[in-house]
Amino acid sequence: MDEINKNGQNGENKEIQEENQILNESQQEETQIYDENLQQTQESGTQTVEIVGKEEKPKINYKKEILDWVFTLGLAVVIALLIRNFVFTLVLVDGDSMYPTLHDGDRLVVSRLPYTPKNGDIIIFRPKSNPKKVFVKRVIATEGQTIYIDYAEGKVYVDGVAIDEPYIKEKMNQSPYFQQTGPQVVPENCVFVMGDNRNNSHDSRASDIGMVDRKSILGKAVLRFWPINKFEVLKHAN
Repeated sequence: MDEINKNGQNGENKEIQEENQILNESQQEETQIYDENLQQTQESGTQTVEIVGKEEKPKINYKKEILDWVFTLGLAVVIALLIRNFVFTLVLVDGDSMYPTLHDGDRLVVSRLPYTPKNGDIIIFRPKSNPKKVFVKRVIATEGQTIYIDYAEGKVYVDGVAIDEPYIKEKMNQSPYFQQTGPQVVPENCVFVMGDNRNNSHDSRASDIGMVDRKSILGKAVLRFWPINKFEVLKHAN
């Protein structure tokens, strides 16, 4: 009986050993597979880094870059010219003919937008007698109106009514350069202009300026931006 029990125990122990051996072999195989996968992953990562490191930087097309810059600068110049010719421009006041409203050296913003000149407007124009020169004057009368200057009284009449001129420097005096010709009717598409400094202004009273054609008007002065302490939107008398 003891021998039978002993043989039975030996058989059980043998089976347990075999199971443990199989289990160990299985674990070893799994460990080996894991190590192989890990190694492949590391190698793959190393290869990826090497591939990224070997990527070439894109070549710069300098010709295209230069052409792009030229096109951009050209477009900017065209836009600037369009704005200057059709929207607004800057003008430097040269002289004291518009004193005390404007002073020598003032810088103005001039609107180039189409408009109809009105009495009291400060305009910029080029006289036919000297188209290279830019004049800054005030519109006194427009087309169809009758202008008359009474030097004895120092007053200006438009359509028979003496106009109020709080903007002038002083009473207007007779000048040998300006001849008294009596009332004049402003022609169509023209304006009659004078400076606010009446005794020191070269304007429509002079024969070489005369009536100003609207085609020669560059625009209407709307803003004084320099000197900065005199920055203001210009007021136009009615």
